[in-house]
Amino acid sequence: FLSVTEDLVRRRAEHNNCEIFSLEEISLHQQEIEKLEHLDKWCRDLKILYLQNNLIPKIENVSKLKKLEYLNAALNNIERIENLEGCEELKKLDLTANFIGELSSIESLKCNIHLKELFLVGNPCTEFEGYRQFVVATLQQLNIYLDSKEIERSERIKALQNYPEVKWKIREQEQAYLLKRAREKEEAQRRMQERKDEKQKQMDSKLRFDSPDSPQEKPNQAEGDGERERCRTVENDDEDRKFWEEPTPYTPESRLETHRYIEEKRRAKENIR
Repeated sequence: FLSVTEDLVRRRAEHNNCEIFSLEEISLHQQEIEKLEHLDKWCRDLKILYLQNNLIPKIENVSKLKKLEYLNAALNNIERIENLEGCEELKKLDLTANFIGELSSIESLKCNIHLKELFLVGNPCTEFEGYRQFVVATLQQLNIYLDSKEIERSERIKALQNYPEVKWKIREQEQAYLLKRAREKEEAQRRMQERKDEKQKQMDSKLRFDSPDSPQEKPNQAEGDGERERCRTVENDDEDRKFWEEPTPYTPESRLETHRYIEEKRRAKENIR
């Protein structure tokens, strides 16, 4: 997997003379990052952190960023809100279009007393009945926006009145969602294994085809090479068609699988070149 490297951070700190210790803002969007690490050791003064459009599955290793005011981790593979208690100055949190279905995990944000804006639009939890009421009642410090819509005083009063009933409903929907996710993970695992087995079969078949003891008659080397190349092209086309046409649910696993598949194809093309 790809993680945050010192070289990447230094390159992104050009506006700060490539010094990372005193860095206050950094943009690491669209870097194919799959693990969030090191920033809380290297950049303790960070106030603004952009991480959108990566493949990060978990919020971690940011708890020592005491000065962090704005975290944008939209379009990642995050499934729950966690490990932000140490970000004492956090005012704005953008988790748009992730995979957060464990809505009760927002309770961990109660510690972030300066939080004023939260964006969860495009997450499965926003489909839950009572979603907005639950968030507004749970995070009483949140007093500017939830999903770009202003939170009014009357809305909070009503949400607090219905809180016990809404909380129970949310837990029920959350449990159903988590069961569905467990099934999706099993299915993704099965699909991955199938693809691995198929790949192994192709490799074994290719080895037999390329073997000098192969019973096939090859009038000359050039013709044999051409035949092999044609076979590989047909195999690749079939594999591509099968991969892109197979119906797949939109999940963290399928998003990661797609990224890995594209990367694998890109590397194969480079090797051929």
